Amino acid sequence: MAGNPNYDTQAPADMDYPEHERTYNLFLSMFKWGTIGVIALLLGMMVGLLGSGGFLGGIGTFILALVIGYFAAR
Repeated sequence: MAGNPNYDTQAPADMDYPEHERTYNLFLSMFKWGTIGVIALLLGMMVGLLGSGGFLGGIGTFILALVIGYFAAR
């Protein structure tokens, strides 16, 4: 069985709310840009590998999708 806790259960510890909010905003930003990057990569692969765009068409589509994602997410 678990023993008694060695900390005060009646008075919770203070939270560092500004740091919590900075961490959460960083997480949201990383998630947003990661999603944009993955979508751009998949579009570039679709055009380059499945379409008739070839290697340069895939890279162009990837860059174009990143630019569109940048302006859409600002």
